[in-house]
Amino acid sequence: MKKNILHMIIASGATIALLNGCTGNEVAPDNATQTGAAVGALTGAVIGYNSGSHSGRNAAAGAAIGALAGGALGSAVDNSNPEPVQSGGWQ
Repeated sequence: MKKNILHMIIASGATIALLNGCTGNEVAPDNATQTGAAVGALTGAVIGYNSGSHSGRNAAAGAAIGALAGGALGSAVDNSNPEPVQSGGWQ
């Protein structure tokens, strides 16, 4: 049982790290919302799975709640950051 949870955490963490690497400042300058939603979903799924009867239903509910909370916090961070200044091309 512990081995399966550890594999799930490692696989989820690696997936999120790879997906977050695909969104740099060049593509989406305000990506705190995306990062917050992804991290919140992973954290919520782990907490949901480990609480209660270790069922997929708890993990799914935790992921949904975590994604909403992380996305909301990330959106607040994006809104508080100043707009990036355009450099005007080659320097």
